[in-house]
Parts: sequence; C-alpha cells; structure tokens
Amino acid sequence: MAAPTSSAPSTRPFSHPKTLAAAAATLSASVAFPATHPSCALATRRRAVAAMVAAPAKVGAAMPSLDFDTAVFNKEKVSLAGHEEYIVRGGRNLFPLLPEAFKGVKQIGVIGWGSQGPAQAQNLRDSLTEAKSDIVVKIGLRKGSKSFEEARAAGFTEENGTLGDIWETVSGSDLVLLLISDSAQADNYEKIFSHMKPNSILGLSHGFLLGHLQSAGLDFPKNISVVAVCPKGMGPSVRRLYVQGKEVNGAGINASFAVHQDVDGRATDVALGWSVALGSPFTFATTLEQEYKSDIFGERGILLGAVHGIVEALFRRYTEQGMDEELAYKTTVEGITGVISKTISKKGMLEVYNSLSEEGKKEFNKAYSASFYPCMDILYECYEDVASGSEIRSVVLAGRRFYDKEGLPAFPMGKIDQTRMWKVGEKVRSTRPQGDLGPLHPFTAGVYVALMMAQIEVLRKKGHSYSEIINESMIESVDSLNPFMHASGVAFMVDNCSTTARLGSRKWAPRFDYILTQQAFVTVDKDAPINQDLISNFFSDPVHGAIKVCAELRPTVDISVTADADFVRPELRQSA
Repeated sequence: MAAPTSSAPSTRPFSHPKTLAAAAATLSASVAFPATHPSCALATRRRAVAAMVAAPAKVGAAMPSLDFDTAVFNKEKVSLAGHEEYIVRGGRNLFPLLPEAFKGVKQIGVIGWGSQGPAQAQNLRDSLTEAKSDIVVKIGLRKGSKSFEEARAAGFTEENGTLGDIWETVSGSDLVLLLISDSAQADNYEKIFSHMKPNSILGLSHGFLLGHLQSAGLDFPKNISVVAVCPKGMGPSVRRLYVQGKEVNGAGINASFAVHQDVDGRATDVALGWSVALGSPFTFATTLEQEYKSDIFGERGILLGAVHGIVEALFRRYTEQGMDEELAYKTTVEGITGVISKTISKKGMLEVYNSLSEEGKKEFNKAYSASFYPCMDILYECYEDVASGSEIRSVVLAGRRFYDKEGLPAFPMGKIDQTRMWKVGEKVRSTRPQGDLGPLHPFTAGVYVALMMAQIEVLRKKGHSYSEIINESMIESVDSLNPFMHASGVAFMVDNCSTTARLGSRKWAPRFDYILTQQAFVTVDKDAPINQDLISNFFSDPVHGAIKVCAELRPTVDISVTADADFVRPELRQSA
C-alpha cells in the first residue's frame, strides 16, 4: 500500500500532552538534576522534562510503520536502532524508469521560482532528458513576475512551451508541483484547486498547506491525488549536489515522500519517480502531517533558529571572557559549520567527543550537561506550537504583514547580518585559508551536540521515524545547510532560506540565545555538578547505530560551496 495518509491512526507512544506533567506521567523513568537547581516552578518543569528523557530509547521501541508498495522501483528494508523502515535508493541508473513511474503524466507544472523551484525544475528537466522522455517540465509564474527573467536564463522559455502564466500552467499539467511560499499557498489554495484537472496530482515539498487546511477544518479536494517529496536541504543544495553528482551516478539530497491521497493508484510511483529525478540518494516514507511537524520544527531548531541563537550566545560569552573577536567567531561559527559538522557527517556525534583531549572531554561534558535541558525546554515548546497550528498561523499572518494592510504600513523581513559579530565573520572569511574548517572547541561542541541530541529526543518521543529524525536533526544540517553557513555565515543562510524558515529563525533564535545565557552558562559558571546520567545516556543512545546506517546512504559527494558562489534567493536578488 502507499505510505499512510495523515488521517491514519497514530502509533506514537503518546500524543501531544497538554502539559509537561502529563507527558511525564506517561513515562516512568527519571533523572536527578544537580543539587544546585532552585526549588521552584522552573525546577519542577525541568524534572517533568527529565522524566521523558531519563534513559535512551530502547532498541526496537515502537515507532510508526510506513510500508509502501511500488511497481517500478526496488524497495529496500533497513534496520535503524532495531526498527525496520523501507527506502528506495536513487541513482542515475534509475532514470530510464522515470517514464514508467510518470505514466499518464504529459506535463509537470513547477509553480514558483523561490528556494526549491529553480533546483527542482532543472533537475527534473535534466533527468527526463537523460531518460529520453517527452514529458514537458513547465514553469508557471504570476504575470509580470521578475522571475520570468531568471527562468529564461535557466533555459525555460515561452517559445518552447516550458514557461508561462501560473494559471494556464496549473490547468494544463498532470502533475502540479506547488513550490510557492507557504503563506502564498495559504492565500491562494482555493484558486489553485479550482484550476487543477480531475485525477491530476498535486505535489508538495512541504506539508505546510495540510497544516493550514487542518487548522481551518478543511482538506484537499477528493478528485485529485496529493503527494509530497521533501528534499532535506534548501533548493541550492538540491541543484548543487545534482550537478556535482553527474560523474558519480547520482548525489543530491535525501528526501522523504508521502502519499496523502491517491485517486487512481499512481501516486506512490509518481512520488518516487519525482524523488529519483531530483537525484535523492535515498527516499524514505513519512506522512504529510509528520513531515510538516518535523520540518517546521527543525527549521526553528538546529537547522536554523537554534544554531543562530547558540552562536550569538557563545560569541558573546567568549568575547566577554576576553577572547579576541576573530578567534571567538572561529571558535563558534567556523567550528560548528566546519570541523564539527564534517566530523558528524562522516563519523557521527561520538567521534566529536572522541577527538577531544582528556581536558577537552571534561569541558564538553560540562557544556553538554548544562545545555541539554534548556535546549529541550525551548524545542519542546516549539514542537507543540507547530503541532497545534499556532506556528503555522503565525507564518500566514506574518506573510500578510509584508504588504500595506488596514491602513498600517508594510513590514517585510529585513536582513540580520549587520551586527558586530557578522562583520567580524566577513573579515574572518576574507582571510581564511582554503579548506580551513575552524577549531574544534570542546565547550562549543558540547553545546551544539546537546542541542542536536535534545532535538532528536523530542522527535523520537513524538513518534517520528528514525530516518526522519536523523535527516531533520543531523543530515540536513551538516550535509546541506552548514556548508553554506561555512561559506557565507549563519546570518546569510538565515536570510536566504524559505520564508517560513526565515520567519521561524527570527522568532526562535533569541529564545535559544536567552535560555543558554540565563540558565546553561550560569550553571557552568557556578561549577554545578555534571549530570552523569545525561552523559552516560549520550554514549549509549541507540541513535548512534541508526546514524551509522544512514551515513552509508548519504550523498556520494560532499557539497562544494565556494565563497563567491551566488546562492542568493532569486526574489531577494531582484529586490536588491
């Protein structure tokens, strides 16, 4: 059968408790906090959180079953921490199967030219050309859009029928890939649905629209199929790795896929064909609901918001302690986006710890112990804001504030790269030797790995599959986003992701900055005892074994991002 729809019964251990106490009541284990924690509401809240994560999950613990059937591609079973999951490996050798996978599809309409649109349209076009398919990939844009020029430069033209008006493209396409911004989807979905042909297929690369519809008590029209293919990286990564991988049978960014609605039995193979055509090294199953929850949450967590918050907090801490500004920048941003990310990508989180000296390991343990629960505190809140629909409503409303409304002025997002830290970063990068990955600082590493493990634990307790957890919490970060941050800075990355991600980072980064400064660093400075249970659980967590399996399925090449590469979002380049 196809991947289960979002309406399928949940198999999660528990489902969105209203309070931390309710969450704690569902699990029996507990972890003691250092004696120096105050006896107050905060301490009570922390103990409740601790009850959730006292010990690492048992190998083989219950997780959702996301089996699917495909008549075109080879389904493969993998074991992640004792849990069986199913994937499809990619590769250019599979391109000849694309015409069969896309059976009944004569035109693929790619709607939008933002973060994902340019990459997906070009990858699809190139893959179908290599497969000797006559399927047309057509870009659909608003009349008068400045993106027409960008699309023509990429080889799409009105003359050859591969570029046109958004509504004629939607009406004439058998597979409509809706890659406009999330807020634009929320404002235009009714018109989009009304223009789609019966039995056509709506393709999404994010489950945001489902979340928006659910919050309004709505669903998709019943006369169309609805699928998703969600690359675990921003658009430029999807294209960059695809181009790099032409000589090594593939490369690209891992992707999840979901079949939310299948009206004629074609949906699973169409979705898998779409993913293979994008160059995904492996594609794993999810549901549209699980995808948007993990994805919107991940953007606000370690992928963007949290990493932005922690580097700001660490840079300020190190400079206040007397460290030179350039060294402080290298010790925070350069180390996280360079050597720490590269080590995690190739060998996992444990290797970061094992690479440290004995004194360094002690410093790592202090940082990890003090940072884990403060990070989890914000992450848990963030996840529940996403799951409840609150964060989705916030994005939709923010998008509407970008324009004059109700007599109030427009408030579009401004850039965030003008503060002292990012100016220091520009200087550091201008003189950085080629291949320099920055220093491995034990305190920085402890904070970053604590954040990563806290995010993994929240997603695990919320019932997400290991493939989704690892991709959203680790692979997308270290293999897709962090290389761009290393090339151009974290602030640049925050300013060039999707609108939803950019909004989320601005909202949540200050929360991580604040809680680390006010709680984690204070705990360290008080020389509070290290929570040895936390450290022990980190070493024994089954996620490390699952990461090892996923590492064997990573892209066949490392993404190459030169400092002078133009990865500015098209619409931002146009407005500039």
